[in-house]
Amino acid sequence: MKNNLLLLTFIATTLISCNSSNDKEEWTSLFNGKDLSQWDTYLGPKMTEGDSGNTVRSEQFLGLNNDTAGVFSLAELDGEKVLRVSGEIWGGISTKKEYSNYHLQLKFKWGEKKWFPRGKDSDKRDSGLLYHGVGKHGADYGYWMRSQEFQIQEGDCGDYWGVAGALEDVPSSMNPDSTFSYDPKGELREFSSSSPYGRNCKKFPDAEKPTGEWNTLDLYCFGDSSVHVVNGVVTMQLFNSRQQDETVTPLKKGKIQIQSESAEVFYKDIKIQSIGSFPKLD
Repeated sequence: MKNNLLLLTFIATTLISCNSSNDKEEWTSLFNGKDLSQWDTYLGPKMTEGDSGNTVRSEQFLGLNNDTAGVFSLAELDGEKVLRVSGEIWGGISTKKEYSNYHLQLKFKWGEKKWFPRGKDSDKRDSGLLYHGVGKHGADYGYWMRSQEFQIQEGDCGDYWGVAGALEDVPSSMNPDSTFSYDPKGELREFSSSSPYGRNCKKFPDAEKPTGEWNTLDLYCFGDSSVHVVNGVVTMQLFNSRQQDETVTPLKKGKIQIQSESAEVFYKDIKIQSIGSFPKLD
């Protein structure tokens, strides 16, 4: 494990600067700018005053492919067709297909609107890129699939969250406030809902652009490992992707899901290519 960690540490620090044989693989667009035919939508109930989002309530769920509120739609922005996520109702838009061993790239830009329970000026805009999504929709508090999360949130872009029973190991160090941040030379820790360290590991460094500018995210997944890259900067390496039920089993493939979570956000240039290894130097 130590040798694999050192190898991936070296690879990750050169992901963006090197020319890889993977670059020659054909990209597949996941967003055609015409419709959302490559995706499914899933929405929980709309939150009202007093809801926290941490309990599944009995109100009517919009459910699967019933986006009557237009949470996910096509929009024109900066002269381009983009995916608009309104954020008004929590849920996700997920690929119909499952993927493994890939490089995913997309661009996102925050909109202006915020919604309850994060509608205050001081509240961070929030979304998320979920990968290795498996099982039923709404497994996480009634809104999202079991998955690994590449966090998309103002000031926290590149963080990791284990969603609905997913867990990973991240080299990390403790912060003064007792949270943990990615540290390629740190101790390898498990992050999960049952871990003493919690299910969130913070990115390092911060590479997000100011609100209102487009950001480029790259996600590399190969085997049971992954790398989060924000605007060309490696912010997280993750190992031993797995899921917890009665037993712990590997989690190496699944759907890709983009969250709607109380903030307007736009996505474009969503594309994926297969990889046979993590990128290497020529």
